[in-house]
Amino acid sequence: MDKKREYVDLGKETWTMEIRPSTSFFQLNIKEILEYKDLIFLFVRRDFKTMYKQTILGPAWILIRPLLTTVVFTVVFGRIASISTDGVPDFLFYMAGNILWSYFSGCLQTTANAFVGNARLFGKVYFPRVVMPISVSLSKLITFGAQFLLFLLFVVWYQYTTDVQISWFCLITPLVLLQLALLAIGTGMILASFTTRYRDLQVLVDFGVQLWMYATPVVYPMSEIPKQWQWMLLVNPAAPAVECFRCGWLGSGTFPIVWFSIAFIVTVGIALFGMLLFNKTQRTFMDTV
Repeated sequence: MDKKREYVDLGKETWTMEIRPSTSFFQLNIKEILEYKDLIFLFVRRDFKTMYKQTILGPAWILIRPLLTTVVFTVVFGRIASISTDGVPDFLFYMAGNILWSYFSGCLQTTANAFVGNARLFGKVYFPRVVMPISVSLSKLITFGAQFLLFLLFVVWYQYTTDVQISWFCLITPLVLLQLALLAIGTGMILASFTTRYRDLQVLVDFGVQLWMYATPVVYPMSEIPKQWQWMLLVNPAAPAVECFRCGWLGSGTFPIVWFSIAFIVTVGIALFGMLLFNKTQRTFMDTV
């Protein structure tokens, strides 16, 4: 939305600000977003406080969920299916993929429901709608931070009992998180732009995220895929990020820097396209939501 501050005399009333619909498909007003940084903080705090509201264990679920999921993955894929983990302890291998995928899927699913889930709020007050996806990525980053610290404790523990080695590639972790956040937000905004008209997509999002996970080396290493077919897996922008993360912190697999660079470029394209659709839809979504 474009804001123009001006004084307009209408009888006894004097308006000091006029809010107009955005006239550009792609518009990201950084200055305006910074003006609403306090609102972003409030949304982050709201999301974090309501995440496990009225639960017995409360925020402890942030750590319990990845632990339980990792144990299930270790039993099912590590013990029963006997899938190779490239010599890395099963628990560490699955936990690395699990916490990274949880961050990505959480950002994507919440952003995809941004319009429908916040329709009442959007209809009452104006603020840059892109504030919502930004706050989602930050609140999920807090959750990831707690889970990542737990992961590091297990990495240190296994270093004394196994040959797990941390590589200097781990320094690329912030770039990996940025790439996954942009990919999740971009894809989520594309889905959010369509869910205002086609509610069926809300049902398909959860199912689609699960399928996407199995198309990403979360529960299996890249080495399990025949070399002549690995390029099909690496076309998935999320796959190189997971592989780079594991390579840095566990020393397993390869570091596909070329594919990660390509994935980052593709991710930026998806984010820009998502922003285009998001800006186009936000002007009229209250009429269709």
